[in-house]
Amino acid sequence: MSVVAETTQSISSILLVAVILNLPQARSVKLSWITRAWFICSFLQSAICTALDIHSTLLAKSFLGVEQYAEIISLFPYMLLFVISVRGTTGISFDSNSLKEPLLQVQTSKEKHAENKRSSFYGSASLVQLVTFSWLNPLFTTGKMKPLEQNEVPDIDKNDYAEFLSHSFNCCLNNVKERYGLRTSSIYRAIFMFIWKKAVINAIFAVAAAGASYVGPSLINNLVKFLGGDRQHGLKSGYVLALAFLGAKVVETVCQRQWIFGARQLGMRIRAVLISHIYKKGLVLSSQSRQSHTSGEIINYMSVDIQRITDLIWYSNIIWMLPVQIALAIYVLHKNLGVGALAGLAATTMIMACNIPLTRAQKRYQSGIMEAKDARMKATAEVLRNMKILKLQAWDLSYLHKLEDLRNTEHNWLWMSLRLQAISSFIFWGAPMFISVVTFGTCIVIGIPLTAGRVLSALATFRMLQEPIFTLPDLLSVLAQGKVSADRIAKYLQEDEMRADAVEIALRTEAEVDVEIDNGRFSWNQDSYYPTLENIQLKVHRGMKVAICGTVGSGKSSLLSCILGEIPKLGGRVKIRGSKAYVSQSPWILSGNIRENIVFGNAFDNEKYEKTIEVCALKKDFELFANGDLTEIGERGINMSGGQKQRIQLARAVYQDADIYLLDDPFSALDAHTGTQLFKDCLMGVLRDKTVLYVTHQVEFLPVADLILVMKDGKVAQAGLFDELLSQNIGFEVLVGAHSDALELILNAETSSKSLLAAEKTILEASSRNDSDAEKTLNTSFQNINKQESEHDICQDMADRGRLTQEEEREKGRISKDVYWSYLTAVRGGALVPIIVIAHAFFQVLQVASNYWMAWASPPSTTTESTVGLKFLFLVYILLSVGCSLCVLIRATLLVKMGLLTSQIFFQKMLHAILHAPMSFFDSTPSGRILNRASMDQSVLDLELAGKLGWCAFSIIQILGTIAVMSQVAWPVFAIFIPVTAICIWYQQYYLPTARELARLSEIQKAPILHHFAESLSGAVTIRAFGQKDRFSNTNLSLIDNHSRPWFHNISAVEWLSFRLNLLSNFVFAFSLIVLVNLPEGFLNPSIAGLAVTYGLNLNSQLATIIWNICNAENKMISVERIMQYSRIPGEAPIIIEGRRPPTNWPHVGTICFRNIEVRYAEHLPSVLKNITCIVPGRKKVGVVGRTGSGKSTLIQALFRIVEPREGTIEIDDVDICKIGLHDLRSRLSIIPQDPIMFEGTVRGNLDPLEEYSDSRVWEVLDKCQLGDLIRQSSKKLDSTVIENGENWSVGQRQLFCLGRAMLKRSNILVLDEATASVDTATDGIIQETLREEFKDCTILTIAHRIHTVVDSDLILVLSEGKILEYDKPSTLLEREDSSFSKLIKEYSMRSQSFNNATQCK
Repeated sequence: MSVVAETTQSISSILLVAVILNLPQARSVKLSWITRAWFICSFLQSAICTALDIHSTLLAKSFLGVEQYAEIISLFPYMLLFVISVRGTTGISFDSNSLKEPLLQVQTSKEKHAENKRSSFYGSASLVQLVTFSWLNPLFTTGKMKPLEQNEVPDIDKNDYAEFLSHSFNCCLNNVKERYGLRTSSIYRAIFMFIWKKAVINAIFAVAAAGASYVGPSLINNLVKFLGGDRQHGLKSGYVLALAFLGAKVVETVCQRQWIFGARQLGMRIRAVLISHIYKKGLVLSSQSRQSHTSGEIINYMSVDIQRITDLIWYSNIIWMLPVQIALAIYVLHKNLGVGALAGLAATTMIMACNIPLTRAQKRYQSGIMEAKDARMKATAEVLRNMKILKLQAWDLSYLHKLEDLRNTEHNWLWMSLRLQAISSFIFWGAPMFISVVTFGTCIVIGIPLTAGRVLSALATFRMLQEPIFTLPDLLSVLAQGKVSADRIAKYLQEDEMRADAVEIALRTEAEVDVEIDNGRFSWNQDSYYPTLENIQLKVHRGMKVAICGTVGSGKSSLLSCILGEIPKLGGRVKIRGSKAYVSQSPWILSGNIRENIVFGNAFDNEKYEKTIEVCALKKDFELFANGDLTEIGERGINMSGGQKQRIQLARAVYQDADIYLLDDPFSALDAHTGTQLFKDCLMGVLRDKTVLYVTHQVEFLPVADLILVMKDGKVAQAGLFDELLSQNIGFEVLVGAHSDALELILNAETSSKSLLAAEKTILEASSRNDSDAEKTLNTSFQNINKQESEHDICQDMADRGRLTQEEEREKGRISKDVYWSYLTAVRGGALVPIIVIAHAFFQVLQVASNYWMAWASPPSTTTESTVGLKFLFLVYILLSVGCSLCVLIRATLLVKMGLLTSQIFFQKMLHAILHAPMSFFDSTPSGRILNRASMDQSVLDLELAGKLGWCAFSIIQILGTIAVMSQVAWPVFAIFIPVTAICIWYQQYYLPTARELARLSEIQKAPILHHFAESLSGAVTIRAFGQKDRFSNTNLSLIDNHSRPWFHNISAVEWLSFRLNLLSNFVFAFSLIVLVNLPEGFLNPSIAGLAVTYGLNLNSQLATIIWNICNAENKMISVERIMQYSRIPGEAPIIIEGRRPPTNWPHVGTICFRNIEVRYAEHLPSVLKNITCIVPGRKKVGVVGRTGSGKSTLIQALFRIVEPREGTIEIDDVDICKIGLHDLRSRLSIIPQDPIMFEGTVRGNLDPLEEYSDSRVWEVLDKCQLGDLIRQSSKKLDSTVIENGENWSVGQRQLFCLGRAMLKRSNILVLDEATASVDTATDGIIQETLREEFKDCTILTIAHRIHTVVDSDLILVLSEGKILEYDKPSTLLEREDSSFSKLIKEYSMRSQSFNNATQCK
């Protein structure tokens, strides 16, 4: 029979060789399933036969024969075939009929990767390189020579590209949707379908590693017998045992490294897939869904939640390993202890039963943590977005306390979770001792003899079982965290999307009607009884110019939104024919240069581009910008004026050359002349043949419209031509009348100083000049000033002129010892650290002592008497075990307490530093960088870092215990351990420079993903309108790949190091076995020698654990380093200066005295304000005018000390504002900013966030702001909801809320910065009257483009290039024809007169 078997196996091997040799001739790229199954079965057959042969040889106590050696040798090629079958590819590929190495093909356009990027080392690696991770050697060589840069990191494998992965997952998700619909379980099914193949491969390696780890414990008894004198076959049986030990450890090392690497790689793929789908979902979220998920929450999904899911992927392999390890442990115990093993099984089951309540509690705590973190991140994102208004309103302290309160809530949940984790650690660290006590106790009770060999085999088994039980608390925690995070993401992915059928897209050839709305009913809130828009009937023929006007909140912007398909449709039909372009009311500008914002993904056409910037009045801006149109725009266009941002946005739309243009009040941020020029050159010029619908509050732009829609209460109240609407006399004349009143005010001012005839003559002369530009571009000095905003980002190199946001700050080289010291000494000066270390040291000593006691006291064989009585032996063992458990409890509790307190201290320092940072820091620092530190880095400090650092110390203590035990019986081990340790340290030093920079690059590459996502969310309407979703999604995929590259190579580098350290420790273990085998019989106590081998079985994992923990801790310490960077930001002046606080009624009069004020943003840059000297009399109204870049905003910033004067003083009522605290100054001044900002919450919370005023006072202010009736319509009244950014209120309504804040505060000094730019003329007139009445006894500084709002001021201050050009009464300035103020008046008069002429022509 054996001859037949051998013959069959030989024939099989011959056929196998033939198949392999035939693969190149057969041009096979992939292996067939039959071939793969054959390879796997051949490997299993060889492995089983080899194991059985060795086992039978050991039982028969005979020597290995030639056949057995042949079996062992043949196992290795079969193992190679097994690996090949798992991969499924032959390792060859074809291109143009030529054979070549895989993954080295010429780059295709589809891959979209930069040419200067290094090719994938992993993708072109051989099998040996994959097993040993030596494909990383070139990267380590580069990293050792100098700090790595992003472009030096090799590419990832093509199967790891985010584009490929996203497409694969999308197919899985679509398949699941078709079968089960879309619900939470569907998301899980799709993830399972996506990962199952790779997960199965990882599971096989994990189970193989777990199985190999139990070969050693099963052979301990045989080794002890051999050392005790059972040497019937001489030394050869000892060598066979040593070979079996070593072989098992090598297999364990290879399989362990492969499954861990595979799990990390799979986690990376899951992360890429989920980030890309979260991003795509964000671009298509419906308005209702968008309200329930703020940008802060979604950023949390991308950072924290996805990280937890990737951790879960790694830990999931423990789930398959655990039953295998427990089954093998019980098998080994049963072989040695018989029925006593059942007691061990019962004890293990009891420990596992503790999982159920612990897991439930941990899941509840994790849900609380994530909800609290969401709330904190949402508030943090809102604060960062609106930091300027918080500083101007002196609300920064209030919002600091709000963030601290939210953090305290999160801290409480964290403490409950970590406290439970400490209890879990106590239970499961004590579990092996508990199991051993129960098992040995049972054996003593039922009379099973405990020999040294049996005890040591059992102890070795318990030590092997210790690892999975140790990881059980972490597994439970990760499972709870991962489940909560996966549920949150699944819920998000199920949210409603924009309805594709909301707008019908028809062919332009069908009809001449471009926009058609038939009986449309729309509502932002579908549950509301009152729709936002109803009874909308509209037909816009090709080439028509349709003007949309109406009062604030009448539905003008909503009408454009329904054409875009943004507002949910309740009924009716919307149809458009042709492509569309959209200009939003609040400018949306992308970070990047100006040209990128204008071209917006289209092919660059120089002729069209030049024409576009000319008609949008941007040419002069570009001439004076540092880098022309390549000048970088900061986050949210921070270094551009409002007018420039609006013109860039308009140029973007013009460059698209669309068929239909939807313009939402594009002229509100422009002054008179620029607005007129753009209307003439752009709307009536380059877009004359296009279909244009434009919202406007400027009545002068209405007469030329082919159709005017007057909106009122969500309906089209009137529709027709200008003169038709005037003749109807049912509301439109109110808007026109308000404009006429404003014009009359201007004309009266002119008439008071000179004759109207002379003025008209001057107007005609002025109109003939083509070189006048009402909104002149920023001069070079102003642009340079905005170019710098942070000390970290200043670059004086001329090549970087125009660059505002520099590369993220990154440390290089080793992490400073100061970082470690700061972390370790943050709590009580580090007093808890030695206590924690000592507690673990006692644990290790007691654990070694308990095992030593059992080995020493147990009899060598059943025929030998025990040294001590069994009861005494067992009692001492129990006492030592209890001592171990108590040490674990002390250590675990103190560790989590210290870690959380330290995390809280670092958070507080960073939070205070950020909120007290100057505005220049926020202008030049993308919010994504700050949010990344506040979410991901802070999460590392909260939950991971203390444990990582603790394990560095604990693993060192453990290996010292192992070396001590092994050296006692085989002192040469200690001698060999010294050079091996030196080699390990060399490996670590060789590894660290590369790994450290890879970790830093990985952290840095996270921020662009979050920043791009935050920008995309805020501009989702524009992205959808321009049909750019695919382009932005591709950019997101590219950013994911940029992050995956350093991350993948970082985790690969860890495995590279671990593999080598494992092999070294295996060598030490094999050496110690050979020493023991060769020692003469009776030279050593076999029990103690067996104990040494028991500890030696863990040597490879312990040594690798030390280096891995040290390296991992250093990588995690990068989070501390990054948080400390933002804890050392140079701050503003003190908030409050005790001893220099102004009187409670200050400022009483409101006199402002500027003396020789000079302001510059950095020492190396020119001054923005130069020698400003003037006095603003108290209780007077002063208008501040000047071209863009003249210094108006800087003057206001200097008054509020947003920027500090370099020279001179500013005094308010004889108090030098630079000598008092910032809070005392800003809280006594009021400002209505140009950009209306609202915070998420309630109406009352937005008006009175500090809760200083009564409800009656709030209602009074709302009525004066024309908002009272609107708020009363809501059932929640003052508690009416305000969503993120106030997006459920129109821009005009938001400006009215800002007015209400100022009226509530009622300071004696009020600053109006374009405060009514987004409201209609009629409402503006009411507001101006209200301001005159409410603030008649106050000092008012007004910056305005609507010249009629300042013409009745007591004084006019004209600025030019940072200097005072004119400062006098309006009447005095108008008397001089050459005065700048006179020219501004004439420009406005000319535009208004053209409106009158157009009206007359009509």
